Amino acid sequence: MVRFRSAIAASTLLTALVVAACSAGATGIRPGGPRLSDGDSFRMTPGTSVSVPGEGRLSYLKLVNDSRCKPGVQCVWAGDAEVAFQWQPTGGAAETFSLHTGKGDQSHRIGMHQLVLVSLARGAAPAAQLKLEAAP
Repeated sequence: MVRFRSAIAASTLLTALVVAACSAGATGIRPGGPRLSDGDSFRMTPGTSVSVPGEGRLSYLKLVNDSRCKPGVQCVWAGDAEVAFQWQPTGGAAETFSLHTGKGDQSHRIGMHQLVLVSLARGAAPAAQLKLEAAP
């Protein structure tokens, strides 16, 4: 009887941990997770995806390059970071593109929207703060 109660308690704890891990929130957007619309600001980390209802899926692939000046260091120029994304339109071919913090495109059209890179954290797998706007 004691073993049975321990097994139930362990099972309940495991279920709670799985639920907590699956609801990772803004930093860990998972496939099938948040659905975006015009004006939404959101955060993604490499390996995560979001859905744009009726249009497709956006995935944050990786940090390509980061030559930004480190905090507390005086540099001749601020540098640039480049992050790679993939846009998979509903019923269409996937497209890979990059967004930049400095030189280069800081926005890209996906479906009927403009994806804007607002900011990028530092590190090997930096979080990107993005905004989805109505395309001009």
